[in-house]
Amino acid sequence: MIFVQTRLSPMNFKAILENFHTRLWSYHIKVPGPIAKHFIDNGDKRVVCTLNDSITFQGGLMPAGDGVYFININKKIRDQLHIKEGSQLNVSLSKDESEYGLPMPEEFKELLNQDEEGREWFEKLTPGKKRNLIYIAGQVKNVDLRIQRSMVMLEHLKSNEGKINFRALNAELKSSK
Repeated sequence: MIFVQTRLSPMNFKAILENFHTRLWSYHIKVPGPIAKHFIDNGDKRVVCTLNDSITFQGGLMPAGDGVYFININKKIRDQLHIKEGSQLNVSLSKDESEYGLPMPEEFKELLNQDEEGREWFEKLTPGKKRNLIYIAGQVKNVDLRIQRSMVMLEHLKSNEGKINFRALNAELKSSK
C-alpha cells in the first residue's frame, strides 16, 4: 500500500530481501517503480529508509536497469533484523534532508571548521566522495580514532590538491594507528 500526502511524507511498501550474487552488489530490496519515480523525478536519489518499523538508515536509490531501482541492505542491518534472502520487509522511504546523506561525525565536522584549506578541498568533492570520507571517519566507535582518521583524510586532501587516491589513503590510515 502506498501513502502519499506531501512530497516529504514517507512512502510505505513491502519488499523481499534479494541478492544479486555478484561481486559488486549483493543484498538489496527493490523499490516499486512509482515510488522510485516519485523520488527520482524530484531529484532525490538519497532517501531515509526504515525497515520493519525498527531500523532506520540513510541510503541511495541505485539503478538496476530497465527503470528498476534498489537499496542495498548491509550485513549489520540484516543481522539486527535477523533476516535472510527471501525475507519480507515493511519499508518506509522518505527524502533524505541531510546535508551530506550520512551523519557527519562531530570530530570530522570540528576539524573541517578548524582547517580552512581542508574544508575547501572537501567541499569541492563530489557528493559520493564526501560520503565516502564521512563513512570512513564515522565507522569507528573510538573518539580518538575518529579524530585521527579525520586528520589523516584532511592531510590527504591537502597534499593531493583535493584528489583522493583511496589505495594511498587506506595505507595512510593504517600507518597512522
